Amino acid sequence: MESKIIWSTYTFMLLVLCSCAAAYDALDPNGNITIKWDVISWTPDGYVAVVTMNNFQMYRPIMRPGWTLGWTWAKYEVIWAMMGAQATNQGDCSMFKGNIPHSCEKKPEIVDLLPNTPYNQQIANCCKGGVLASMGKDPSAALSAFQIAVGSAGTTNRTVQLPKNFTLLAPGGGYTCGPAKIIRPTLFITADGRRTTSAMMTWRVICTYSQFLASPSPTCCVSLSSFHNGSITPCPSCSCGCRNSSNCVMKTPSGKGVNVPKAVLRCTKHMCPINVHWHVQSNFKNHWSVKVTITNFNYRFNYTQWTLVVQHPNLNNATQVSSFSYMPNLSTNDTALFYGRKSYNDVLMQAGAKGNVHSDLTLEKDGKTIALKKGWPFPRRVYFNGNLCVMPSPKSYPYLPNSAGNK
Repeated sequence: MESKIIWSTYTFMLLVLCSCAAAYDALDPNGNITIKWDVISWTPDGYVAVVTMNNFQMYRPIMRPGWTLGWTWAKYEVIWAMMGAQATNQGDCSMFKGNIPHSCEKKPEIVDLLPNTPYNQQIANCCKGGVLASMGKDPSAALSAFQIAVGSAGTTNRTVQLPKNFTLLAPGGGYTCGPAKIIRPTLFITADGRRTTSAMMTWRVICTYSQFLASPSPTCCVSLSSFHNGSITPCPSCSCGCRNSSNCVMKTPSGKGVNVPKAVLRCTKHMCPINVHWHVQSNFKNHWSVKVTITNFNYRFNYTQWTLVVQHPNLNNATQVSSFSYMPNLSTNDTALFYGRKSYNDVLMQAGAKGNVHSDLTLEKDGKTIALKKGWPFPRRVYFNGNLCVMPSPKSYPYLPNSAGNK
């Protein structure tokens, strides 16, 4: 058992370090969050800009409580006003008389407004509570925007100094943002398509994700089973940390205030917030089937806009997928994206009776499909919300005999 744990831990760390040391994801090589500032007008002491945030990551969403964008002003800039977002702190604006800026912070932190914000404080694509879908799931919901009026700043494209030291929390860490770079001004086309205007100036910031920076420990694990065998191959012990008396609870926490325990995870041997279970249900001559179950062991956290990515050579031949939405050939023909259906199961509820979602998959065999043996029916890799999950050792897989269930 100890050797299996060590193998799983080393394998996970090697995969994460190799892919994330430079924030590179082999399954999503172009994935990033791009932040673009478009100066749309000059003011007597600064400018007005529209800031857009595009989540170009194919399968990594931004969940509640949403994104927080920060930067450091180059000089003594202030934020006079905002629409579609707000600074979390006003800072010291005592030097101003009469009109008081929205924020005088040297290092402002900006958050999205909530969906019920009055319309006169909104702009297009704002006010989603900081929640962004992944590009692979819903490109129209992978965009956020706000408008900002900046004062005590340059008033031409030669005198403006770009903000620096950008940070992005989405909602936790893991993102590293590069410097702002001036690019060709954005062109805007009117709704009737008959007129084009240009931004006065445009700069862009690119933020990339590293799973290791986000969490040195894994956040999900995979367990396996098959129809011919009553035993289950569980997640490796201590997959996401080892259990102790203070980091988990045996039952649903109740109460408020000082009596609420700090730990929010259900006590398990693997101690992962998320468990993905892959169960081979049947094996016939022309097809085979799988049941996928995602279970949330966190008592205080709902996973909004969740995504599941599975790597398996037969996933390009899924003929039926129940409950989940399905996108094959995510980056290669052996990788598929799964996600919940809106207003049905696109939110994975906190641990408890409703803290799971599941889907039944039917996969058609082709001439290249080998017999379901030697671990072939089990996934190669599994990602939940873009994070690589810990897999059991191949030696522990519940192997299927050649003749098991063939019909």
